[in-house]
Amino acid sequence: MDPYVALAKNTIELYIRERKIYKPAAEELTEEMRTGRAGVFVSIHENEDLRGCIGTIAPTRASLAEEIISNAIAAATRDPRFYPIREEELPFLSISVDVLGEAEPIRSKAELDVKRYGVIVEKSRRRGLLLPDLEGVDTVDDQVEIAKRKAGIFEDDEDVQLYRFEVIRHE
Repeated sequence: MDPYVALAKNTIELYIRERKIYKPAAEELTEEMRTGRAGVFVSIHENEDLRGCIGTIAPTRASLAEEIISNAIAAATRDPRFYPIREEELPFLSISVDVLGEAEPIRSKAELDVKRYGVIVEKSRRRGLLLPDLEGVDTVDDQVEIAKRKAGIFEDDEDVQLYRFEVIRHE
């Protein structure tokens, strides 16, 4: 199993079963996980349906491993769209971990590609993010509109700042 996914899976299972924070052994972690820092999203699916997804746009923890652990627990227990994961669901979950690259400002939607880039939309103090290459998101317009809704930006105007980023997806 991919070490990023294994870390998220072990974290979720221990937290759901015992309400304890997973402490990985050093040999479980890659060098990047021990010393790297980046924004991370942990996505949980149950039978192909989204069951939780929480992440950070930029690093908030001392290491990538700590970012994964924190976001795995949040995705399993604090995604406001879903009730917390229950122990009986654990065997049916699939988990992915997206490590975000640096976000770069862009001038227009023409610089986006839904398969390659995630998008961040920003207006005033509102910000929404959508990961790349998501099932059912087939156009740049769809991607930007969903990110705007997540940010609570409902006006139809184009007066939003756009950013794009790439991810390394671990499944």
